[in-house]
Amino acid sequence: MSTNVIEIAKDLIARPSVTPEDAGCQQMMGEYLAPLGFNVEPMIFADTTNLWARRGDSGPLFCFAGHTDVVPPGDLAQWHTPAFEPREIDGYLHGRGAADMKGSLAAMMVATRRFVERHPDHQGSIAFLITSDEEGPFINGTPKVIETLEARHEKITWALVGEPSSTHLLGDIVKNGRRGSLTGNLTIKGVQGHVAYPHLADNPVHQAAPALAELARICWDKGNAFFPPTSFQIANIHAGTGAPNVIPAALEVMFNFRYSTEVTAESLIERVFGILDAHALDYDISWVYNGMPFLTDNGPLLQATREAIFEVTGLHTDPQTTGGTSDGRFIAPTGAQVIELGPVNATIHKVNECVKVADLELLASCYEKILEKLLCN
Repeated sequence: MSTNVIEIAKDLIARPSVTPEDAGCQQMMGEYLAPLGFNVEPMIFADTTNLWARRGDSGPLFCFAGHTDVVPPGDLAQWHTPAFEPREIDGYLHGRGAADMKGSLAAMMVATRRFVERHPDHQGSIAFLITSDEEGPFINGTPKVIETLEARHEKITWALVGEPSSTHLLGDIVKNGRRGSLTGNLTIKGVQGHVAYPHLADNPVHQAAPALAELARICWDKGNAFFPPTSFQIANIHAGTGAPNVIPAALEVMFNFRYSTEVTAESLIERVFGILDAHALDYDISWVYNGMPFLTDNGPLLQATREAIFEVTGLHTDPQTTGGTSDGRFIAPTGAQVIELGPVNATIHKVNECVKVADLELLASCYEKILEKLLCN
């Protein structure tokens, strides 16, 4: 088994695992972990491949969490190198998934091997929860695995998610929580007609404009010490037939809240209904709950992560809750402490995605030290 993190990362990147495809990544990971004493358990739900691998049967349970799926590469002509042919150029490893998050997976595997070889009788258990559905609709991935684990009373104590959390230098930022995400799909109903005869129609765009303006300018909360204020953003808006002389019959608006722990999804929904009703709109609305906010504000996992990053890099890491969501939002409700630590995120989801080669070595060292701090006396 290799302990070369770059070699393993290249093996993973070379597999075109565009969500929800896994392309054999998890089988490779399972074959790497099994000789280390892991019980490897594939979990396949519908179109999604998942892996649950565990070493040990006692607590506390430390879990590496991540995903093998990647976003599509986009226009291949814009890539300096083929997206799924990993190349090292000027100290950077290029390829789709290098930063998000096959580099992290490689670092997890190497760190685990080094740790187990040095501490074969460590305390507790180590697990890997890996999905191929993180970049997709997140239905048959981590939520289904967590549901299975909860049903059989397997409780994760600490979860380290390998999402690319760093901004400028490896370890400068970790995510110790995430905002909640709530999406609204709103349809304002009107009456279609000729633009020259507006009295015979009812323009839903005109009717909705004041309400949308009010929603956009509201201060939903002021945030707190851990979370920025809740934000409301319109993501998509559409009306009309494309003809310049037709008043549309309906206006469709998609909007999203990224919300702090100062509010709840239910309170946001109630306020939206109040505003729409106050403007006397005829509407339908449906809601998509993308995830609740979670926070690991202190405790052994955050402390171990801080100490490990400082010992490896000399940096005092900054815990933040900004940015998008991660599969940590499905693990945290079980009571687990959750931290995200991974490479610099400057090129994720872009063409020419890349990660600094030296950073993956440092990341493996950070992961190994975290294991030592949590599972060794």
